[in-house]
Amino acid sequence: MPLNYHHLRYFWAVAHDGNLTRTAERLNLSQSALSVQIKQLEERLGHDLFERRGRQLVLTEAGRIALDHADAIFATGQELVATLQETGGGRQALRVGALATLSRNFQIGFLRPILSRMDIEVILRSGSPSELLDGLETHNLDLVLMNRPPPQDSLTPFVTHHLAEQAVSIVGTPGRLDPDLSLRDLLATQPVILPTTDNTVRTAFDALASRLSVRPQVAAEIDDMAMMRLMAREDIGLALVAPIVVTDELASGRLVEAKEHPRIRENFYAVTLRRRFPNVVVQDLLEAHAQKNILT
Repeated sequence: MPLNYHHLRYFWAVAHDGNLTRTAERLNLSQSALSVQIKQLEERLGHDLFERRGRQLVLTEAGRIALDHADAIFATGQELVATLQETGGGRQALRVGALATLSRNFQIGFLRPILSRMDIEVILRSGSPSELLDGLETHNLDLVLMNRPPPQDSLTPFVTHHLAEQAVSIVGTPGRLDPDLSLRDLLATQPVILPTTDNTVRTAFDALASRLSVRPQVAAEIDDMAMMRLMAREDIGLALVAPIVVTDELASGRLVEAKEHPRIRENFYAVTLRRRFPNVVVQDLLEAHAQKNILT
């Protein structure tokens, strides 16, 4: 039996509103009539498309997939009406969440294999760990980029993919940082810009300072790598960052790197959800990253 596109359009409207009553009023339908239309679509597709949480309707995994296709279908219809010459091809959405404090350079590097593909639309959102993991669980995100793995137990639906590991460096302006000085002397004589205390890199740094018997002067504690990069460029102090955060500045000579490394490493992870209908673009992206690591 062919798909009833009237049912699909009603589903599409409810999915974007998130409220059956409001959508029924807007479409001048009774709530019961709208519910019947959606129920018939669910029966045709063989999956529940919504689950109720209080007064709100939340998309199931199958509902999120149906909404992606409905968005593409109706967008193409609008393009067709606008012009017969440019009907446009369907584009698959990839919804990526990234920790707000994560290096932008790393995010771009990871996503680069698909950024030029015309068949993929990348939707990138940032947030806290809890916000991002909630987004995964509600199927609003397909993939989350983080610098620490999420908690795991037998009930946790997350799958953690280790993407990369990079040594963290001490960087600063050429006028402030003498690359030949020992790490201890640098930390004892220069102010430092550090991640906040809830960061694993900061925890490792505090342990290092204790072993070296130094108490560094903390110029700033920052939870945003982009701001840390700017503070280092403004010569506020020496920054504890992964080199990927300041790639351009190191290449131009605006910042230099201490020769002695603090022997601290930052890890990068992609977190996905165990899904019955996985987004194939996610798999393409993870495979491209794995192949890149093999080649390098």
